[in-house]
Amino acid sequence: MTRIKTNVRQLAVVQICLLFVCFASSLFAQDENYKKKFDELTKRTEWFRDARFGMFIHYGAYAIPARGEWVQSNEKISVEDYKPYVDAFKPGSYKPEEWAKLAKKAGMKYAVMTAKHHDGFCLFDTKLTDYKITTNMPGRDFVKEYLEAFRAEGLKVGLYYSLIDWHHKDYPNVGNHPMRDNKEWDKKKYNWDKYLEYMHAQIKELMTQYGKIDILWLDYSFDDYENEKWKAAELVKMIREYQPDIILNNRLVFNHGASSIKREFTGYGDYETPEQALPESDLVDAYGNSIPWETCLTLNNTWGYNATDNVWKTPEAIINALVNCVSKNGNLLLNVGPESEGTIPQQSVEILTEVGKWMDKNSESIYNCGPADLPKPEWGYFTKNGKNLYAHWTNSMIGHINIKNFNKEVEKVTVLTTGEPAAVSENWWGNSDQGNYFINVKAPTYLTFPLPDENDTVIKLELKEE
Repeated sequence: MTRIKTNVRQLAVVQICLLFVCFASSLFAQDENYKKKFDELTKRTEWFRDARFGMFIHYGAYAIPARGEWVQSNEKISVEDYKPYVDAFKPGSYKPEEWAKLAKKAGMKYAVMTAKHHDGFCLFDTKLTDYKITTNMPGRDFVKEYLEAFRAEGLKVGLYYSLIDWHHKDYPNVGNHPMRDNKEWDKKKYNWDKYLEYMHAQIKELMTQYGKIDILWLDYSFDDYENEKWKAAELVKMIREYQPDIILNNRLVFNHGASSIKREFTGYGDYETPEQALPESDLVDAYGNSIPWETCLTLNNTWGYNATDNVWKTPEAIINALVNCVSKNGNLLLNVGPESEGTIPQQSVEILTEVGKWMDKNSESIYNCGPADLPKPEWGYFTKNGKNLYAHWTNSMIGHINIKNFNKEVEKVTVLTTGEPAAVSENWWGNSDQGNYFINVKAPTYLTFPLPDENDTVIKLELKEE
């Protein structure tokens, strides 16, 4: 009996060991699959991570009331009462060539424009509805014109498409629908499958009728309306069939936190999309890998044109936001909301022009750059590209800046805008044993001098080794 019990115990131990080996093998296989997918993602998003700076364009019939792109929902306007705004949307000054020139002048490398926002009105010549710009202006396809204009300037092109549609009869009265408090609308019957058929078909039009699309920006999921509620796997499979190199954002998922890179492996997005805020640090996956991300930011406080929103960010704030993003391995997608006739507000033009002046002289510290493996200094930020380390001096200081323990690492130190040598010192009143490496725009380093650029003076440190 004892021998039988011993054999049973031994068999149980063997079975447990086999189970553990199988489990471990499964984990290893999953990790190898993960690594393969992560490598594919890294290759697909390489240009995106090198570009760092893009233009977001929110444009549509909501520019007529001029109270922002959410006006229909915020003011609970019915489709019938919203129609006069749609009918009046016939912009005579829509010239995307001017937008593209402004984007390039500002130092942007790509753009994303609204093909359809939540109100359901389409800026492209869809065959699936008459609720489109070509109904108002026969022969005009604003998406086509935008794509051609931005490609002509050498910029990558993206399209925004709303998963939500307040105009479609089969889109239910849920979430922020304008009729959410209307009891009569609550009685309506909806065919969700028909809506999905429409939505998928429109995205197919965008993927098949306009040439190569570099980015598809889907927006947005909420509550239970996420993932397979949108038939996401089927949708993304179709998108990649027609646009194999396209980059997808992560908003097929409602809770799009810093783990959505794992969802990408099931087809739900390539990069994170923080909105109207800057993350405190680089975004990483469950394994600690840095993942692509992009903060979308408005120039004032509204995405679509709002005639009363005059809270404009300064060029300095935008430059700081861009550098902040790059220092954490992210991108900045900066929004403009053109007026109803198609012109970008003068305040936006002025801000972007000033940003462009800074980029003309300092873009080397932005393009192809990422984080440096250094703590954030109190005086600004670091960005890095290979052997080149860029110290972004954004906060005025008394005297010098100090990059400790770098004296033996550096080959050359210059002010980026001029190429002139910067002043460096390891001593401060004879104290040379603290590992200090003081830098200033002039000598002696411990004195205070006007900075060449009040927005952000960039010091370039050419290192001996990467």
